[in-house]
Parts: sequence; structure tokens; C-alpha cells
Amino acid sequence: MKIGIDCRMINESGVGRYIRNLTENLKKIDRKNEYYLLSPDIKWYSIKEQIRMPGEIKKLNLDLMHFPHFNVPIFYSGKFVVTIHDLIHQHFSMQRATTHGSLIYKLKQIGYKKVFANAIKKAEKILVPSNYVKDQLIKDWGVDTKKIIVTYEAVDAKFLKIKPQKLSMDYIFYVGNAHPHKNVEGLIKAFLKIKRGKLKLVLAGYDHYFWQRIKQEFKDDGIIYKGYISDEELAALYKNAKAFVMSSFEEGFGIPLLEAMAMSCPVVSSNGGSLPEVGGDACLYFDPTSPDDMAEKINLILTSENLRKDLIKKGLKRYKLFSWKKLAQQTLEVYENLL
Repeated sequence: MKIGIDCRMINESGVGRYIRNLTENLKKIDRKNEYYLLSPDIKWYSIKEQIRMPGEIKKLNLDLMHFPHFNVPIFYSGKFVVTIHDLIHQHFSMQRATTHGSLIYKLKQIGYKKVFANAIKKAEKILVPSNYVKDQLIKDWGVDTKKIIVTYEAVDAKFLKIKPQKLSMDYIFYVGNAHPHKNVEGLIKAFLKIKRGKLKLVLAGYDHYFWQRIKQEFKDDGIIYKGYISDEELAALYKNAKAFVMSSFEEGFGIPLLEAMAMSCPVVSSNGGSLPEVGGDACLYFDPTSPDDMAEKINLILTSENLRKDLIKKGLKRYKLFSWKKLAQQTLEVYENLL
């Protein structure tokens, strides 16, 4: 069988991580099929993607194509599977706070919705990272439950091999972007309620518009903005933190929960989206709409050594339930059942 995978986003963070781990593990477990990792110089979410991609794929005469994101070209007529990571872009506005871009933003949203609708309608199967996303597709889009396959994500094998350095600082930690659904403002408000002594809030994530806006709004000396960090820095920040906090209103999965657990860091998490499904009994949960509840739960971790130890112990078991190899095996099964 000739199977194509759209790898244009392989060097990105979220979707890129998924593509990297899927392709690396398929290479290890599948000796029978022939894979074409497509990476033409065509920008995603562009007009060129809609016009040129179908022709590029057609030249290869594939049996099956895998699009690892919803941006499937509308005119592509071959057999394909698609991965839908979440529906966050449909539930939260990512528009920058400028009047200049509002019309363009609205037009883009209409375009995204059409492309998304086409992808889920024409796909042979839809892969999702959680039952939460599966239920959303059924409820919001009327997708047949039999069409959706849940393939859980995991911690990167390379990340688990890092030996983290020791840091001498008292802090709670967050890593990710600062898009509205991440609720970073809520986390900062919760931190300011419990701030005491030398305790810091360390925030890491690739610097862009939304982070810049938060930096301007919150200039407290207890908050440390790290910007982009390497995997080695990330492992050290998890390992030495008093707690890792995931404050999101919604997530399709939540790999940072598992990364923190793997580094023996107790996790305090929002009960929004898929997070309780991923975290199980290894997290202390709060209502993300309540900074008071968030502050109370973080405070519990800071003041109870027994609770910290219990969550660390449960977390070290929990993260091992998830595996990229298993995701690749399930995905391969989907491919083979379609051919």
C-alpha cells in the first residue's frame, strides 16, 4: 500500500509533535507499507493549499492519504483520513484586539469552517486525541460515532531521557501559549491571591502577541516570563516546581500534564475539556472560571506535603498509560482496515 502523510507542519509545536511521533513510530512498527511524507513548499491555510495540494498528491497515485490537521483541500477527491485535535478555534476568538483585522478575521473564520466541514464529511475515518473531542464532533457536527477513532497522545521518548538540572527557587509553573482558551490571566489572578514570601510564578511559552499583551497588563515582580525554552530547560522547570498548573478552559488533550507527571511534579489542573480524561486521579482539579478555586487548590499543594507526594506517586504511574507507539499501532490499524 502507498500511504501519504501531509508533513508540512512537522516542525511546528502541537500538530508537528503529533506528526513527528506518528511517523517515527510507524517507521519502527510497519515494514509492509510504503510511506510518502509530503512536504511541498505550500503554506497551510493558504489559497495555494486549496489549489495546488490536490495535484501534488494525485501525482503519487496513493491508496490512502492522512491529513494530520483539519486543513484538507476542498477539491481533494482521493481516499483520506483526518486527525482533528480539538475544536477550540470554533469556541474561542483568536482575533487580535485591532479593528483593522476584524473583517479579514471573519472571512478567515468562514473559510476555516467550510474546510473543516468538508474534512469531516469526506474523511473515511476521523482520528481524535480524546473522547472529549469525539463527543464534541458528535454533538456539534452530527458525526457518526463509528467514524471516529480515539488515539491518545503521550510524552516524547526523547523528553523522558533528559536528566533535569536542579534549580534553587520556590515557584509554580506553566508552559504553553497565551491564547484566550489557555486562561493565563486566570492563573495570574489566582497566583496574586496566594503570593507570599519568595514564591514565584514562572510562565514559559513562545513569545507572540497574546504573551505581549499579558506582559503589559501584569508587571508584578513575582511573575517571571521565560518566553521560548528548550526541552532541557522545560524538564528542569517541571522537576523543581512546587506544582505545575494547567489553567485552560478547554483542551483537546493536554500533553503538559503527562510531561509534568513524568518529571515527578505534582499537577493542579482545570477540570475543563479533556483534562480530567488525561489526568485521571493524578491531578488536583479546579473550576477554571474561578480564580478563587484555582488559588485554593494551588494553596493545598503548597501546604500539604502528603498531598504532593500522593499526586507525584499517582502521576508517575499515570503518564506510562499513554504511548506514541500505541497511537501509531492504532493508526496503522485504521489505514489497513480501509485498504
